[in-house]
Amino acid sequence: METPQLMKFLKGYTAAEPVERIIIGMPLNLDDTATHATPLVQKFIAAFQKHLPHIPIETVDERMSSKQASQSINAMGLRKKQRRQKGLVDQVAATLLLQEYLAQR
Repeated sequence: METPQLMKFLKGYTAAEPVERIIIGMPLNLDDTATHATPLVQKFIAAFQKHLPHIPIETVDERMSSKQASQSINAMGLRKKQRRQKGLVDQVAATLLLQEYLAQR
């Protein structure tokens, strides 16, 4: 989902559902430096805080999340074509990030 559509979706969702906080994966290199995507995530966070300042945001380290997601998908025994779907990897990675966040709380 493109950022403008995402912001519109989040505004509607948070108006209809109680949201305690938003968890966002922060892309970092193994040496803790920013990746090419880090500034984009930071820009999104700033926009989110501008539009929905009452909802706190927490970032979580997303290093290795796509790799872990791919390994989990492979373990499920899905067909090669299904395993290559980028959206599926992103969904599983997001689920793993949320599970890790909740486990640390």
